[in-house]
Amino acid sequence: MRELVQKLRKYEIRIRKAITTQMQGNFHSVFKGTGVEFDDVRAYQYGDDVRSIDWNVSAKGHGTFVKTYREEKEQSVFLMLDVSASQTIGSGKQQKLDVGKEVCGVLALSAAKQQSQIGMICISDKKEKYIKPAKGIEQSYAIIKALQELQPQSAKTNLANGIKLTLDIIKRRSIILLISDFIDINYEKELGMLARRHDLIVIQLLDMREQTLPSLGIVPVLDTETGKTIWLNTSGKEFRKKYFAQYAENQTKVMRICQKYQANYLAIRTNEDYVPQLVNLFRLRNRSSKKKSA
Repeated sequence: MRELVQKLRKYEIRIRKAITTQMQGNFHSVFKGTGVEFDDVRAYQYGDDVRSIDWNVSAKGHGTFVKTYREEKEQSVFLMLDVSASQTIGSGKQQKLDVGKEVCGVLALSAAKQQSQIGMICISDKKEKYIKPAKGIEQSYAIIKALQELQPQSAKTNLANGIKLTLDIIKRRSIILLISDFIDINYEKELGMLARRHDLIVIQLLDMREQTLPSLGIVPVLDTETGKTIWLNTSGKEFRKKYFAQYAENQTKVMRICQKYQANYLAIRTNEDYVPQLVNLFRLRNRSSKKKSA
């Protein structure tokens, strides 16, 4: 546990230093909000946009009032981690799930440094672990410890159900990081709902073994989520063509949904250093935040 925390701390420091350097000291927070939120109401003044009138308050008969807003300087951060069996694939020392856990740990430490509230939910086809959002270094340690000790009860995936659980739990607009390989179907509607209600960051975990299928003839393959063994002709042209097409379509589908709903998207491969990629992601978010507040 101590070695893991030290490793994650080094990564967290790398991220903060790189961002601070690249943004020339203008970067305030890794988890800075990217929009505005309701603040208060005030009396209508000549020149105010009529679309900002709060008709419910004005209807009370004490005058006409408009809504005022303020920039979201800090939000609650909520981690969603897919811990289903498809995440246990890895071509090197680390599986997709190992990388996902590390990313969660790094972000938890970053949130603690910046006094942000952070919570977590781990999902398969059900809720595997939930930690209520809170502040402080103890909270980040609790998240890291829970991830290290987690033994998922189910091997199956149901992203749609996991997203629904999160929407029921998190009512206030938050920064949500959804970390998964997205090897599932029928979750597009729920992912869109999550992106509309929250500031969504999607991190898709990928592995080289999924992109390079060896030609071994007819071989038995274990489906880790169902526990069933199926026989596949890995040398067949039609099978290989269909497999690679489905793999490419899966990533394209996730990217398309994120683009449609203006959610941030990042692909992380298990054999690559993910720290520079996280740095670039937060640099992009900071740039977008400045444009929106300008």
